[in-house]
Amino acid sequence: MILFDGGMGTMLQKFGLETGSCPDYYNISHPEVVQQIHRAYMEAGSQYITTNTFGSSPLKLSDYDLQDQVEKIASAAVANVRKACGDRVKVAGDMGPTGKFIRPIGDLSFDEACENYYRLAKALADAGADCLIIETIIDIQEMKAALLAAKTASSLPVICQMSYSEDGRTIPGTDPITATILLDAMGADVIGANCSVGPDRLLDAAKQMVSVTNKPVIIQPNAGMPVLENGETHFPLDPEAFASYGPAYAEAGISFMGGCCGTTPDHIRALKEALDKAPQVTPNPVKPFTALTSRTKTVFIGDDYAPVKIGERINPTGRRKMREDIQRGSFVSVKKEGLAEVAAGADVLDVNMGVPGIDQREAMETAISQLSMLCPVPLSIDSTDPEVLERALKVYPGRPLINSVNGADDTVLEKVLSLAKKYGAAVLCLPLEKGNLPKTAEERIRIARRIIEKALAMGLRKEDLLLDPLVLTIGSSDTGARETLKTIALYKKEFGLPCVMGTSNVSFGLPARPRINAAFLTMAFACGMNAPIINPLDQDMKDAFVNAKLLLGFDPGAQNFIREAAAVAAPASKETAKDLPPLEAIKAAVKNGEKEEAASLMKKALDSGISSEAIIKEGLTAAMTEIGDGYGAGKVYLPQVMMAAEAMQAAFKELKKLLPDVQAAAKGTLVIGTVKGDIHDLGKNIVSALMENSGYHVVDLGKDVEPADFIKAAKENKADLVGLCSLMTTTLPELEHTVQALKAESPAADILVGGAVVTQDYATRIGAPNYCKDGIAAVRIADALIEKRNG
Repeated sequence: MILFDGGMGTMLQKFGLETGSCPDYYNISHPEVVQQIHRAYMEAGSQYITTNTFGSSPLKLSDYDLQDQVEKIASAAVANVRKACGDRVKVAGDMGPTGKFIRPIGDLSFDEACENYYRLAKALADAGADCLIIETIIDIQEMKAALLAAKTASSLPVICQMSYSEDGRTIPGTDPITATILLDAMGADVIGANCSVGPDRLLDAAKQMVSVTNKPVIIQPNAGMPVLENGETHFPLDPEAFASYGPAYAEAGISFMGGCCGTTPDHIRALKEALDKAPQVTPNPVKPFTALTSRTKTVFIGDDYAPVKIGERINPTGRRKMREDIQRGSFVSVKKEGLAEVAAGADVLDVNMGVPGIDQREAMETAISQLSMLCPVPLSIDSTDPEVLERALKVYPGRPLINSVNGADDTVLEKVLSLAKKYGAAVLCLPLEKGNLPKTAEERIRIARRIIEKALAMGLRKEDLLLDPLVLTIGSSDTGARETLKTIALYKKEFGLPCVMGTSNVSFGLPARPRINAAFLTMAFACGMNAPIINPLDQDMKDAFVNAKLLLGFDPGAQNFIREAAAVAAPASKETAKDLPPLEAIKAAVKNGEKEEAASLMKKALDSGISSEAIIKEGLTAAMTEIGDGYGAGKVYLPQVMMAAEAMQAAFKELKKLLPDVQAAAKGTLVIGTVKGDIHDLGKNIVSALMENSGYHVVDLGKDVEPADFIKAAKENKADLVGLCSLMTTTLPELEHTVQALKAESPAADILVGGAVVTQDYATRIGAPNYCKDGIAAVRIADALIEKRNG
């Protein structure tokens, strides 16, 4: 196993770095200190030394008004490693998070994130780094932007490390398998995880990553979760305890290991000694597979997996209401269809914005952005226009399917394939050529082979490609369906790639279409079809799927078949607002994140004689309570929570328009900020947004806030609540100081505390009774405090 170094921040603090100072600027102001730390890690056994540039991107340096110093700091950082270690180590140019979420969760655009990372990546490469390491990232969209920027800036190898919480997912809900599949497809050279938790919690994540990639895997855990002892932050794992986990990682097949927060040269030395005694296991090669991902879910497609259902209903062709909505810039019907398809069991949603007279680039970007927040399943981007595709690929937080590419125009073919490689998408290949509608299976095989050869020559892998057999209507050709089925069988024989087809095309222009479609689908399954594009709400198609899973051996003990057969006219698993009683409709709209629907239901509820108080408590608040329960149980993730909160806020605003007196129903005032010395505000921003959307007036003081400023704002705004956030272990004592100051100077306000390093035990010890584990907890605790105040 190859060793990286350990923590830099904790080491700099030992050498005198003051809270609130810029660690990265030490490369220039105190080069001898930085060099001493690098040398200590090399002598401990580190073969890769990470530059002291974790926060050196323009966005992070702007916290210290040093954004014009990116190149200077990066150059000094690489030079410091070289001066300390010579050529005895490899230099890993470090790039950390921006501290912001990318839209639509946050306000940073994908292009802005790319530009931010590109500048640092290029500076590190120009300074002579041997590789680039992107670390401590919690948002897969940010990692996607950083990786793309790094690969654009240079040809250096790129290491990607996500940070997973105790539940095994990132804060927005991405799991290790889902992240690894996307990063592998995008061309990351090494994939792994660091920070957040200790070596005990990251071992399972490491095993998951090794199971789905043949790329080397890197793990750099913290020295346990930080605790406060005698007023100082302490990481509980000493070098020997930390190193004791090394053999388990070696056995799991990890290629690189190091340390993160709280680790020192002594930890790395002990880890080296432990690993020297442990056998290094080379993991078995991972068999190539095809998979699509959303932000939170992976769907595998192929002969080794159960058939996958791709929903076809987000398509304005022949659908007047959806077409008119999109032309007006409304995506209500698009979102409704997506939610309905997921409720009906769709594994993937195909998204088509083929409406004449609109900017399809903008429409597709909006649709993909909103659907990726609402629906947990992967998306298929249904367009052959490279400009439309790229706009969608930028905002999509996963590995989508591009539907589709064909051989009619070589220029377009190359553009689409290059986009797939750049953004890590899978591609559906359609056997069409200019002026040639191939009617026989043999012609389609020839065209498909040409597209596949072109794709492989451009650097795509076989697992990036899926094949469409080209379904033609039987109304125009007696042999059309037969040739399509023959094509599927030949695809399997010739290429062994997954097959996808637009099933309903076969019955176009004929009566009793569902009956024909279901029969054709069953025959296609027998020939090797893997992922048909269908109407998942059609009962005949649903039955065909259930039957196929049973007959193909993907329904052990026929349990799914028996359950479906017994469920006569069973309700959909996910509520929709249609035809529900008013309050239930409001709850469903909020839970589903349907802003427009939730707002429109306010008048209907009032006209039904329901009071505004009942609407708020039994509709809006009840919905957020259920969303909170789902979040706590790990069944709902941050994007859905944010969308639900926005839907609640939209409904509440509409209610205030209809009943101006309901203004008084605003819950209370919250003053919030990160404590003095802490320049991280990502968690605080999430809490702020959730509280505001839950009906609170929020006064956001930002980051690095003095205790006196909290007190002043609490008094001036007559705050009911003051929220204190702390992410850095070094600012925990400041959190205690601020709590005590507020208690003394502003006793009328209830104090909420939270942040990555804050625990219930620590909150209790500093006299802060209202510890908030996350944003949902903050809303719940705030609601309880306000209710108690109001008696």
